Amino acid sequence: MRDSAYRGRFEFKKKFIFIPFFALGALALISYIVMQLWNHLLPDILHASTINYWQAMGILVLSKILFGFGHRGRGGAPWMRNRMEHLKNMSPEERQKFKEEMRSRCGSGWGRHRGGFDWDQPSPEESSKPAE
Repeated sequence: MRDSAYRGRFEFKKKFIFIPFFALGALALISYIVMQLWNHLLPDILHASTINYWQAMGILVLSKILFGFGHRGRGGAPWMRNRMEHLKNMSPEERQKFKEEMRSRCGSGWGRHRGGFDWDQPSPEESSKPAE
């Protein structure tokens, strides 16, 4: 009985040996796809030059570092997740202090979006909802 339990654990550990090879194979395949898409689309659309395989892999890795790995429910770059979550929990005084600090850092045009943006007003999606 003990021998079969040991053998089961050993077989399970042997499967983990293949994970790095699978990850490298996936990276190679996706890099090839990025290269093909780039070389078939962007030279005609944006007049960009063609790229080789290693440049495609670099673009792929760089985009994953900058924009994140697409975790379900938590998309986006790792350092941007839950970044604005604290704004929802601010008191009106804290929110006003935050707005004034951002205006002093970014100039008087901060927070304006096509004619102005009022943080205290609900968004158009929220205001169009019927009252419950």
